[in-house]
Amino acid sequence: EQGVPISFEANRGYFIVQGYFLPPVSFSSEEANAFLLMEFMIPAFGDKSIQTHYSSALQKIRSVLRGSQKDQLEFLDSNIKMQVPKRLKNDHEFLSPLQNCIAEKTIVKLEYKNNNEEVSSRSIEPIGLIFYAFSWHLIAFCHLRKAYRDFKISRIISIMDTHKPFEKSDHVSLNDFMSKLPVDY
Repeated sequence: EQGVPISFEANRGYFIVQGYFLPPVSFSSEEANAFLLMEFMIPAFGDKSIQTHYSSALQKIRSVLRGSQKDQLEFLDSNIKMQVPKRLKNDHEFLSPLQNCIAEKTIVKLEYKNNNEEVSSRSIEPIGLIFYAFSWHLIAFCHLRKAYRDFKISRIISIMDTHKPFEKSDHVSLNDFMSKLPVDY
């Protein structure tokens, strides 16, 4: 019904006929405009790693737009500006690698500078990221403290994915941890 050529063979089952390719994803002008607008938000609410991945994805979106849509998007791009306060600019590149560690449930070693400018090495099991108080925070079980800790991303000096699986199997949910934060959600 959709025009995709499907065939059937005994002992093989149904399959798409060889040589047929699905057409590229298409976007409406409004969808493309929404992606463009969000690109301006990345410097304030992401970091360099997220900005790199988002820009790459937006380039792929631009490549599948029709000519008139591309022209509109380019015009719109030059007519949207966002002033990001210095305190919101994230100069680090940790969010994307941390997302991977959270998803893969792997232990991370990090160097962290606390409020008193003291640096410590930690081995942690990251369970989630939360944006509050105008900053990204990594919530993780800390092997050193044997407790959950809130690590402000801007204070992380370095991270390293150990590729070792979590040792603890029953982590608190991120929602439960958030309910104990001194901020109103």
